[in-house]
Amino acid sequence: MKHVIALDVGGTGMKAALIGADTTLLHEARRPTGRERGPDAVVAAILDFAAELREIGERRFGGPPVAAGVGVPGVLDEDRGVAVFAANLGWSNVPLRALLTERLDGIPVALAHDVRMGGLAEGRIGAGEGAPRFLFVAVGTGIAGAIGVEGRVDPGAHGSSGEIGHIVVRPGGPACGCGQSGCLETLASASAVGRAWADASGDPAATAADCAKAVRAGDPKAVAVWREMVDALADGLVTALTLLDPGVLIVGGGLAEAGETLFAPLRTAVEERLTFQQLPRIVPAALGDTAGCLGAGLLAWDRLSTEVTT
Repeated sequence: MKHVIALDVGGTGMKAALIGADTTLLHEARRPTGRERGPDAVVAAILDFAAELREIGERRFGGPPVAAGVGVPGVLDEDRGVAVFAANLGWSNVPLRALLTERLDGIPVALAHDVRMGGLAEGRIGAGEGAPRFLFVAVGTGIAGAIGVEGRVDPGAHGSSGEIGHIVVRPGGPACGCGQSGCLETLASASAVGRAWADASGDPAATAADCAKAVRAGDPKAVAVWREMVDALADGLVTALTLLDPGVLIVGGGLAEAGETLFAPLRTAVEERLTFQQLPRIVPAALGDTAGCLGAGLLAWDRLSTEVTT
């Protein structure tokens, strides 16, 4: 059975799968990245995990995988297959595609940004299936996006498209790690909501999920924190909608798990801010934490088809 390796590398853990041509998940596994042992150990862990998946595929399905797709965080040069920088993993200028190709006996390897990879899956086979243009926004520890056109995600001219979290929505606001102040993710990410609710509630361990629960219970302090988040998020999204004009806006990430506690006020806030723009469908992501692996699988099949046609 023909299959590909799909690997989704996060800051602390890796999710992986073997995926068939019809996007069936044939095998799933997880491993820690081992980042506490340093960047070289992270690279070694990725290569070892990929090699293990290759052996499993060959043993179970009668032959080795025909390609691999890998998603990693940070700044990438997708054309050269180089992981340029990732603060959470501590690496810089890692020729990851070449290392994986060598370890996997020369099969085609696709390398992509983890959020764009998840967005590809959501846009092609998930919540945005059938939409010629979509915008996927992951609202979690930070905020990042993926711009989809005709079933593919545009990485941009320099590999950094979709960084909606660094749109400045409150000039002079909280300092951001990118060097600006008032960026969207400093005000509307799950971590930002958690910090704001910890301050408002007096509970230093409070999270965004706790805030959402308090909102549903009618706590006025929680409602105020939530409202500020929704307003900031709507401002950032309207900027993106004005530039990109997607037919579907897909929101995923940890904050989206709040369901209609988030989506009901967010749809209203976005619509209130529109003038000439068309309101897209605003929908929750559909694939959960399998989106990254599914996107990696799709990228692997895409890479294989490109190799065949060229």
